[in-house]
Amino acid sequence: MSRTTIADVAREAGVTKATVSHAMSGKRPISEDTRAKVLAAAQKLNWVPSPSARALATQRANAIAVVLARDPEVIANDSFFPAFIAGVESVLAETETALLLQVVPDRAAEERAYRALGHGRADGAVLLDLRDHDWRVPLLEELGIPTVLVGAYEQPTRFSCVRTDDAAPIRELVAHLRARGHERIAHVSGPLDYVHSRARASAYVDASGSDALLREGDFTASSGRERTAELLALPERPTAILYANDTMAIAGLSYARSHGLSIPRDLAIAGFDDDHLSAHLSPALTSVSSGPAARGRAAARLLQADILGAEPRTEVVDCNVVHFRESTSPESTSPESTAD
Repeated sequence: MSRTTIADVAREAGVTKATVSHAMSGKRPISEDTRAKVLAAAQKLNWVPSPSARALATQRANAIAVVLARDPEVIANDSFFPAFIAGVESVLAETETALLLQVVPDRAAEERAYRALGHGRADGAVLLDLRDHDWRVPLLEELGIPTVLVGAYEQPTRFSCVRTDDAAPIRELVAHLRARGHERIAHVSGPLDYVHSRARASAYVDASGSDALLREGDFTASSGRERTAELLALPERPTAILYANDTMAIAGLSYARSHGLSIPRDLAIAGFDDDHLSAHLSPALTSVSSGPAARGRAAARLLQADILGAEPRTEVVDCNVVHFRESTSPESTSPESTAD
């Protein structure tokens, strides 16, 4: 039996060989209907293009990169990253594009990773953990690497951006707690050099009216426990604490209970990112599902378009949902959710 060729797929789909090539490589934009016909024909005939041939034809690596300069402990325990990567992969799978994920220990290693991309290791990059005046943005612009920024980056840039309103859930949580009589509401933030951590902290200060009970964590369980210990040792301790992720919130909840506090009668607790275990704690943890998969899908779609020469644009993803549960609502009998 003869080997299936691109010409066979083109005949089956009723298109040209060039259209099949574009559909499989992403070299040029084509309609979703045409892409679907080509993919269906390729699947029916069990045909897969040669990656080496495709890369040679397009002069591309057929890969995009995500470089993370974070403590591996944070990545391992934070529910955001696996879901974000899954969202990216779900889009890349449509064109059999590879994802290059690299974890680096410091700035020097991160810069080396981006310079390697500039030598053809990947066709573009997704930039997470944005900071004000982030040194990576001008570097990637200088290297000419198509890039999508995930976060509320406010400085001028020619890159596409994925934005979400991460301040609104904090305002909603503070209002929720105030309605239940809480006046001393604390916030354990993430590192405040991150744009998204500072946006949440600023929303907390605006909503609460003070930064006296703001403490900076680093997203690890140990920092959640340590900041909780500091807050509960105050002469006038808080009656509620909002944490920047569920890892810190769960550690804080455990510390408070080990010191005889009842949750939420003595201390209300809320997290962020809605870890898959949070709804199954006792009491169930109020948290914010932040839609990391939706953010990942949006970033991958924008980056694929940018690699093909599209004009950069900003996409706002409305994906944050507050889940009110027993850790802040003693009268709740079942989880309650509200969208931003």
